Amino acid sequence: MSQPPIYVTRPYLPPLEEVMPYLEGIWERKILTNNGPLHQELEKNLKDYFGVPGVSLMNNGTSALIGPLLTLPKHSHVVTSPFTFAATTHSIEMLDLQPVFADIDPLYYGLTPEAVEAAITPETSAILAVHTYGTPCDVDGLAEVAKKHNLVLIYDASHAFGVKYNGRSLLSYGDMATLSFHATKSFNTFEGGAVVSSTTEMETQINMIKNFGIRGENEIPLVGFNGKMSELNAAVGLVQLEHFEKVRSMRKEVHDWYMQELSGLNYVNICPQMEGVESNFSYFPILISEDAPKNRDQVFDAMSEMGVMSRRYFSPIMSDLEMYRSLPSADPENLPVARDIGARVLCLPIYPGLVEEDRVRVLEALTASMQ
Repeated sequence: MSQPPIYVTRPYLPPLEEVMPYLEGIWERKILTNNGPLHQELEKNLKDYFGVPGVSLMNNGTSALIGPLLTLPKHSHVVTSPFTFAATTHSIEMLDLQPVFADIDPLYYGLTPEAVEAAITPETSAILAVHTYGTPCDVDGLAEVAKKHNLVLIYDASHAFGVKYNGRSLLSYGDMATLSFHATKSFNTFEGGAVVSSTTEMETQINMIKNFGIRGENEIPLVGFNGKMSELNAAVGLVQLEHFEKVRSMRKEVHDWYMQELSGLNYVNICPQMEGVESNFSYFPILISEDAPKNRDQVFDAMSEMGVMSRRYFSPIMSDLEMYRSLPSADPENLPVARDIGARVLCLPIYPGLVEEDRVRVLEALTASMQ
């Protein structure tokens, strides 16, 4: 009998008996959404955990991106990364804003301040940078550029739950940071997300936006939408938060095993860890060397045939999609690093409970796929 497939990730679920008391409370109160007591409790707990002024829970990570973008002037430009998940760029485009792509750092894959500054025009209103794989962008450099040009600085921090940089939450950098609590993330509420705000005033604005722009029963000063998290998702989040440090430790154990076993493997470059970072170990990206006997796509296909499901994360890069490639900033000559990384990156399976036997299968599949 063939072995079962190994997927690139598997969601962590806390013990069901720990969730049940929260569910029973929901059934008793019959408050299902609209800023219910569990929603309020999770927001408070996350503010304390991150050490930030504002947290606004959302129904998913895309809503979390849309909230801050709705604060920007219509038709303005947003400088962003092409090396990201579709939600980042699509959120800009769907709000009648224009994404402007800038190139990334070759080591850590975040927007470089130099590329961002070169992309700024009088139409630019914001920077939407991505903490790729939970690794910090050049937060100091981007803050200087944003301040110099009077731009809103937003971080797509979907991968960065629990990450600390130089002793403080990575989510505390910038004007706002957005989170995804999707099932695949290191912290999940099945579906969900959040906007972290640098001020309570900004938090109030985001809270109105996610509730149709409503401030009071007869007062709707903003355009908004329904982005609220339900009490069911908040219940899951409250239990998950209690388990997160254990989950981080379990992920780290898998990460450290890979670091040891993959060290020195021909044609594989391990993406480096940045100093001063306490990681959440959500991803394990590698680069297939340019001189490898097989290219990244061939390696991916071969591993898949062996039952090991890696991920080409992110490929294609967003500037190569048909809907965006006509943008001047999508010119391949403008994005040499993003294009190179996008063609060679491969994320290996990593999740709590990935046993050593399966890790060995991953390593064997990777090695064999190079032949």
